[in-house]
Amino acid sequence: MRLELRDLHRRRLGRAVLNADERPTRTTTTTGREVFLNWDRALDDAGRLRRCVVCGANDLFHEKAFPQITPLVVILAFAGAIVGIFGLVTNIPVLLGMVVVLLLDLGILLFSRRRLVCYRCRSSYHDLPIARYHRPWDRQKAERYPAPERDQPAGQVTGLPAETSR
Repeated sequence: MRLELRDLHRRRLGRAVLNADERPTRTTTTTGREVFLNWDRALDDAGRLRRCVVCGANDLFHEKAFPQITPLVVILAFAGAIVGIFGLVTNIPVLLGMVVVLLLDLGILLFSRRRLVCYRCRSSYHDLPIARYHRPWDRQKAERYPAPERDQPAGQVTGLPAETSR
């Protein structure tokens, strides 16, 4: 399984590749940081992940993990739509280009894999079997885990300037 680790403030710690059968208690990320993992009650009876091993949260959701080329293919698809609106599709190379973009788009959609993401820390888990009880992102569950506030300068309160006049 491949992990993209984040801390409780949802800051990226790095990536790691683990063997879930070994259940390592610590790992070193690609950025050189050492992270401790909590495997207690993290796996269900079928050996599938049910809890976050980074922060211990019970709630995980699944989503599609699209490759990094996806935004480029989407832009090319919109460009093809604009070309079609202007009536330039009668040209054979343009038509072939649009078919290639369509096939790329369908390939990305069909072959993209699913990943599990923790609601609390947003660590994500790739290349592992996902249990049926994990659902897509849910707003009600997400509201239980609000985003932590970013570090602020000393003496500053949220929404107020650092110094106030009396």
